[in-house]
Amino acid sequence: MAIKSFQGARKQQNANEPTQLKVRDYMSTKLITFKPEQTVQEVVEALIRNKISGGPVVNDKQELIGIISEGDCLKQLSESRYYNMPLAHDNVELRMARDVETIDGNMDVFDAANKFLQSKRRRFPIVENGKLVGQISQKDILIAALELKGENWNSTTKRGS
Repeated sequence: MAIKSFQGARKQQNANEPTQLKVRDYMSTKLITFKPEQTVQEVVEALIRNKISGGPVVNDKQELIGIISEGDCLKQLSESRYYNMPLAHDNVELRMARDVETIDGNMDVFDAANKFLQSKRRRFPIVENGKLVGQISQKDILIAALELKGENWNSTTKRGS
């Protein structure tokens, strides 16, 4: 006796074919950026106004030259009080982190998740042909993972194990 299924036909998923989610599909492209000549005070105001914790620093050619964060601003604030120097006299170029780790827009989001875990960073800029094109955050990776809810991750996640 044959058993009939009341479910419709399902798409056959090849277990050897993992779902490829690329960083570029989840990165933010409308970024709040800063210029090296801006004052730290302007950065603090922008961070508060936009409810962000940092942002890329770019030159006039949109090339990434650094990152400025809340921590960089706090350090400047602390030092300005100690040395009795107004906040407005310090600029981004003096406070930004210059050694910026980037991530490839073609990287798989699961590999990106591992990179986040290893680096303890909250965001990575994405650069193509020397220009800043986007940024991926930990939250963006979580959004990508939620979209896979119910799919088979086994073949994808074995790479990092």
